[in-house]
Amino acid sequence: MRSIGLVLGVWLLALLSVLPVRAASAERSFCVLVPHFKDEYWLSVGYGLEQAARQRGITLRFFEAGGYHARERQIEQLRFCAASRAEAILLGAVTSDHPTFLATVAEVSQSVPVFGLVNELHAPELVGAIGVDWQDMGESLARFLAERHPQESEPKTAVLISGPAESGWAPPLELGIRTALDNSSLRIVRVFGADTGLRQQLAMVEEALAEVPDMDYLIGSAPAVEAAIGMLASQDRATRPQLVSTYISHTVKRGLLNGQVLAVPFDDPMRQGEMMIDAVEGLVPLNALPSFTGPDILLLTQGNTSADQVKLSPSNYFPTIE
Repeated sequence: MRSIGLVLGVWLLALLSVLPVRAASAERSFCVLVPHFKDEYWLSVGYGLEQAARQRGITLRFFEAGGYHARERQIEQLRFCAASRAEAILLGAVTSDHPTFLATVAEVSQSVPVFGLVNELHAPELVGAIGVDWQDMGESLARFLAERHPQESEPKTAVLISGPAESGWAPPLELGIRTALDNSSLRIVRVFGADTGLRQQLAMVEEALAEVPDMDYLIGSAPAVEAAIGMLASQDRATRPQLVSTYISHTVKRGLLNGQVLAVPFDDPMRQGEMMIDAVEGLVPLNALPSFTGPDILLLTQGNTSADQVKLSPSNYFPTIE
């Protein structure tokens, strides 16, 4: 009986020594905070995050602020994630430089590492940031347009429909576009900004087409271009602006392939999600802030076979939101 008890005791000790390790592994959890999933772009980011996290046994908890004006909501989510002892916070910020928001990031980062995701955020407490420089995105697109319309050619007009000014991507994007168009005959005559939900962007498209009916180009966010495709298809117009998107989405990709969209810079949002997980795990070296670490930007145009090879999230994908 003593030998049986000794064997059982040794077996129990071995089991107990293994269980905490397994529990710790199973409990690995990152918080992912994004402005919203109303924009298909963020679905591809989310899918990339989930695929990489699953391979490493990491649980992701997704939080949606509700839009770029939901600053207080995202502040609440930051504090909740810190209180719940998340291993890391992956932050797609709704604002780049609001003082209260930056103070919250500083506060939260004392107990949990915070990483910037996609959107620019002027917070020195970030461990690092995965994304592309949105000024480069704008310049990539506008260089293509400038080549089509050199300075000595016939003047052309464009309207820019973008995100809200407080976002961490719309202002640098506009700067990049204007910079690259300086030596061309194409001029941006109006800029409209709103949250990047389809309803808000549709309202901006309606306003733009009413105020500048003879524009040559409508340069817009992915939801704006999606709205413009549907609106122009239902209207009998003598002239139609050419549609150019400032970033990719499933709808923009289809429009590019069927000839409804002229061009879009591709920053591989799915790969950015994968790189974010690798960065937290120490598998991708992060540039010193404020630089971004991210994929190369590829300009996709009509007739470019690269567009067909672009990978985005599956059409039925939607993350579980807390």
